Amino acid sequence: MSQLSRRGFRALVFHLIYALEAHDYDISPTTVIDSFNRGFELQIGLQGEEAALVQALVENRAALDQQLAPVLANWKLERISTTTKLVLRMGLWELLHTDTPTNIVINEAVELDKNFDEPDAYRFVNGILDQLAKQVRPTN
Repeated sequence: MSQLSRRGFRALVFHLIYALEAHDYDISPTTVIDSFNRGFELQIGLQGEEAALVQALVENRAALDQQLAPVLANWKLERISTTTKLVLRMGLWELLHTDTPTNIVINEAVELDKNFDEPDAYRFVNGILDQLAKQVRPTN
């Protein structure tokens, strides 16, 4: 990982996947990373951790959405905000594929959502990720 904190890393990945979502995934992660590097004078490596996570989130978004759908209560995935959906995907991915403690995954997702979503949306994110954590990490 570059010089970013874990929180900064998550925020950068969020921005990259948000850009891909905005383009309906009709452009490649490499194109988005290149655009961010040029437009914001960043140095995101095409073989780095950020790029790998973005690629994994893009490739697995349908499977992640399939796991999210049953716990959304009375909501449909296509009816929640783009920001909420992306934060939930990122949080679920982290629960499934990292050993980051559950409380940190959820807290970081909530903080990310507080920065980029509607004022109270973080409560929804917290509740959904808590439910998912109990399913995918029952011993935590």
